[in-house]
Amino acid sequence: MNIDGSIALVTGANRGLGAAFCRTLLDRGATKVYGGTRDLGMLDYADLVPVQLDVTSATDIAAARERCGDVTLLVNNAGIATGTSVLSDDALFAARREFETNVLGPLALSRAFAPTLAANGGGTIVNVLSMVSWVSIPATATYCASKAAGWSITNSLRQEPSAQNTQVVGVFVGYVDTDMTMEIDAPKLDPVSVANRTLDGIESGSYEVLADELSRHVRSALSSDLSVLYPQLPMMGERGDMPSSASWSP
Repeated sequence: MNIDGSIALVTGANRGLGAAFCRTLLDRGATKVYGGTRDLGMLDYADLVPVQLDVTSATDIAAARERCGDVTLLVNNAGIATGTSVLSDDALFAARREFETNVLGPLALSRAFAPTLAANGGGTIVNVLSMVSWVSIPATATYCASKAAGWSITNSLRQEPSAQNTQVVGVFVGYVDTDMTMEIDAPKLDPVSVANRTLDGIESGSYEVLADELSRHVRSALSSDLSVLYPQLPMMGERGDMPSSASWSP
């Protein structure tokens, strides 16, 4: 698929990576970019076509489908992270919120726009995922779980719409310099560079875009022993018994 001449709908378009996708698409020749957001007042890029779109709202999704019938590229970017561990008092509440936005939202948008893409020649669906699709971080475990589920949904979507010539691309990143990672002290990617690498992947026909070295490292470690991904885990004894707490550090 060529980005030049495409017509895109980007969710979560008001800031961060979503805003970067919108700008980069227009810079690379997209004919039209619909900026989907829950708060239209936060869209500050004049060349976008604003669309009221809460990805957890069936009403908003149906209205967007009717309005954006010319779309050839759907970018499922909207997401939330609550920073919740699995044993916290709020874990179930947080998980429900994150799954509604990060898993069921992209699934609902993809289902809604699959016929639109088919009618317009096939097109492309992009799901913005994360390296935490493959590894869990305890302090934000419910978010990690939602991204793991999003990876599985992406793999399913990739197989089903292929008959209608729709490309489905999963994008995996480590830390991107956005509001979501403001409190994290680690090297971060420029959102525009992630957008450009994703669009390059679309044009080259890639199924997945691993946007940084951290994502590539985590992906390559999936076939290794769990200690590679989770070095903080205690080593098991020869007969499967746990060592004493004095012999390891978490």
